[in-house]
Amino acid sequence: VQLQASGGGLVQPGGSLRLSCAASGRTFRTYDMGWFRQAPGKEREFVAAITWSRDTDYANSVKGRFTISREDAKNTVHLQMNSLRPEDTAVYYCAADPYYSGPIVDRYNHWGQGTQVTVSS
Repeated sequence: VQLQASGGGLVQPGGSLRLSCAASGRTFRTYDMGWFRQAPGKEREFVAAITWSRDTDYANSVKGRFTISREDAKNTVHLQMNSLRPEDTAVYYCAADPYYSGPIVDRYNHWGQGTQVTVSS
């Protein structure tokens, strides 16, 4: 499966953005999907994940502010980000795997190219 992330941009603190990840392939609905982010000088970190059956998981730092969802008919997964903070600034990546939906980066087999999110006044 190939992934294409979009929706990043510049937003003020407290604002919102919605990221989308479009996937190719007819087996998308069987894949678990994740969002990760990487800030300059830091390691890539888990943000959120959603299984094929729509179970979700979030990093503690984004719980209550971010929501992951999927539209299988459109082969798309979304990340709605509200109440954004400067520390949310990073390149955001979507990832997919047919068997894994956890927080470990190396367990995902497919990655998108990333989209920049900058939270600044």
